[in-house]
Amino acid sequence: MKRKILIIVENLPVPFDTRVWQEAVTLAENGYTVSVICPKGKGYEKPYEKLSGVYIFRHDLPAEGSGPVGYAKEYGAALFHELRLAKFIYKKIGFDVIHGCNPPDNIYLVARHFKKYGVKYVFDHHDICPELFEAKFGTKTGLLYKSQLWLERRTYENAAFAFVTNESYRKIAIERGGMEPGKVYVLRSGPKLERLRIQPPKEELKGGRRYMVGYLGVIGKQEGIPYLLRAAAYIRRKLKRDDICYGIVGGGTSLEEMKALSARLGLEDIVTFTGRAPDDVMLDYLNTADICVNPDEYNPMNDKSTMNKVLEYMALGKPIVQFDLTEGRFSAQEASLYAKPNDSVDMAKKIVALLDDAEKRNRMSVYGRKRVVEELSWEHTSKALLEGYRAFFEGEIE
Repeated sequence: MKRKILIIVENLPVPFDTRVWQEAVTLAENGYTVSVICPKGKGYEKPYEKLSGVYIFRHDLPAEGSGPVGYAKEYGAALFHELRLAKFIYKKIGFDVIHGCNPPDNIYLVARHFKKYGVKYVFDHHDICPELFEAKFGTKTGLLYKSQLWLERRTYENAAFAFVTNESYRKIAIERGGMEPGKVYVLRSGPKLERLRIQPPKEELKGGRRYMVGYLGVIGKQEGIPYLLRAAAYIRRKLKRDDICYGIVGGGTSLEEMKALSARLGLEDIVTFTGRAPDDVMLDYLNTADICVNPDEYNPMNDKSTMNKVLEYMALGKPIVQFDLTEGRFSAQEASLYAKPNDSVDMAKKIVALLDDAEKRNRMSVYGRKRVVEELSWEHTSKALLEGYRAFFEGEIE
């Protein structure tokens, strides 16, 4: 009899959510029956489909929240649909485990409904929600912030074991979540190399300029796009460089706000926002970029979080400029230059210095690609996923 897993993710559709999709496919390829509940999203509107052996059930969701009331509405609707679909899936397909991917930290509530049937909860810790709340709203006080700490603790209390993205999260799981160390597996979000294909640049994307600086990721409040735009403005105005353009790939709640900021800074002719884009567009821009940037601002969340874009840049052999953050430095090591945290001017200077040093760019490119191929690709990091579930189903985790 196959071992059956239900994965629930609230904030992105599958297969657009790369980490969740890689997990689902890997488990299916290794003999597990895998179902996924996720929201609908642009390009992923079907309520049900089966892809790569994975059963995918999607639900409607209100517009992405941008404040406490918006988030409450979004998360409440998601919880309703997750429970509704989980009941349906349990009858039609079945599952032994609910694998909850945060944010938010309330998915364990769905698992509690099935506890009487012997279903266990496994927590896949993608984002540290108390720190995320602090980054979004600028406070560590009040009932809403305390609720994030409470939900995180309750999530770990209800989890049979947990997957975390790095050692910083593992420390939080043990010290703040109260998890036994042996029940916490570090599952890094390594990229699949077959997805990130190195291919010739499309020089026409540069609009006649010599260099392109690339960015891939969410366009939200804590992703630091204003730092990148202000760095671009400094490069153009103060450093008198007009041979550089910028390709910003991704969508999010702050996309229109960032477009407006770009216009106010006089950058419309050198900054391109693609919005949320399919892989072929993403690959066109990143393969054309001479360097890539991670402008995530220094805050308690970003300092402790592993950013997928950094590993994806490295997989494509792109030298990186980013602020000096703990997990960003661990991931990239010698594949990146590190600007002073939250300092647009220092980021600007490092971007220009790197663009002007082809030899250094080449060394960093080779180093980053080698590190991903030999250590950080999904081929290597996914072993933790399979080991965790092997140990669980063979009774080594109680």
